[in-house]
Amino acid sequence: MTDPALDAEALRERAVASLITARDRTTLLTSCVEDPDLTAQHSPLMSPLVWDLAHIGNQEEQWLLRAVAGHEAIRPEIDGLYDAFEHPRAERPNLPLLPPEEARRYAADVRGRALDVLEGAAFHGTRLTEAGFAFGMIAQHEQQHDETMLITHQLRRGPRALTAPDPEPVPLFTGPSEVLVPGGPFTMGTSDEPWALDNERPAHRREVAPFHIDTTPVTNAAYQAFIEDGGYDEPRWWTAGGWSHIRRNSVTAPLFWRRDGRQWLRRRFGVTEVVPPDEPVLHVCWYEADAYARWAGRRLPTEAEWEKAARYDPARDRSMRYPWGDADPGPEHANLGQRHLRPAPAGSYPAGESPLGVRQLIGDVWEWTSSDFLPYPGFRAFPYKEYSEVFFGPEYKVLRGGSFAVDPVACRGTFRNWDHPVRRQIFSGFRTARSEDV
Repeated sequence: MTDPALDAEALRERAVASLITARDRTTLLTSCVEDPDLTAQHSPLMSPLVWDLAHIGNQEEQWLLRAVAGHEAIRPEIDGLYDAFEHPRAERPNLPLLPPEEARRYAADVRGRALDVLEGAAFHGTRLTEAGFAFGMIAQHEQQHDETMLITHQLRRGPRALTAPDPEPVPLFTGPSEVLVPGGPFTMGTSDEPWALDNERPAHRREVAPFHIDTTPVTNAAYQAFIEDGGYDEPRWWTAGGWSHIRRNSVTAPLFWRRDGRQWLRRRFGVTEVVPPDEPVLHVCWYEADAYARWAGRRLPTEAEWEKAARYDPARDRSMRYPWGDADPGPEHANLGQRHLRPAPAGSYPAGESPLGVRQLIGDVWEWTSSDFLPYPGFRAFPYKEYSEVFFGPEYKVLRGGSFAVDPVACRGTFRNWDHPVRRQIFSGFRTARSEDV
């Protein structure tokens, strides 16, 4: 029998490590540019970096200091400024935000108090504290905003501010282009992952017909073939909404791409480079992914199909936490955590492939699915409906798998992301599928 005290200490260590990892990344993203870049709005789609910094601290204060520990508010007058639902991103530069140094001090003050709370926390008694959920939720929240801030860095104009080593070069992938996923039921979602968020719950049985799915995400070279074949000029590949969107906005290639003679260039974190042919395509919206799939005689996988390909082990007839098993992600499994500032070449990370032989399902690029963002049967909003419930509906499409910008704490085989089908600034790509009889 496991000693509960040992379990509590392991939870405490995991929570501390997750919070520190997130804060180290936040510090990097907010210290690599001067204050004017922190207060500027680099795109109307994004907040000023300084808003994200103080918002991170405010959410941590509200949940760990007030909700868990019952402390009085430190600065209740700023709650409204950093309420993501009260002020749309386009309005945030005009708010009386904390200036950079004050935002740093506030976030640091909250973090010091939160670590004191964590030191004496009991990981039981309420749903919020069970297995350290609130601490895991806040670590995930900060990492999600870190990814958002990395997107802002990609959108910002000016010289390079961030550096990271490139992924290890790998031989050109020559394996099968697709994998057959058997039909039948499997367990989708989770009821026992302690830090899983509400939209991942509960675990439930889902029936999926047999289908084929790409072994790797669609590459830049494959997507260039779509462009060169006139994919952006042929309405039959596009939904009505997609065709209207690309014509209205003059979309002719992935975001940050431009043609230079006979080659394509892209801008990546302040550097202009030739588009690498063997990397997964990046910065495409759902409409573009869907149009490519139609052009290729295929389709986007449903969310359930994606999860079965990622988690199902046919030898043991069970769903695993990750494609490679139940162990937490390591650098051999996936490109995660901003370790690199680009996707790894298609076919990388053989140690991370699923039992069915599908690669790079976790990390590298978020993958668009064909599914609307909807609740699972038995869904219950927790701890607040604004995390998931208010987004359910056909206005949002589901993305799965995470990207190179996602930290492992915020990435699981059950993790669900969602966005409008027009969004391209996110680190989004895709893979395609086909039904067995097609």
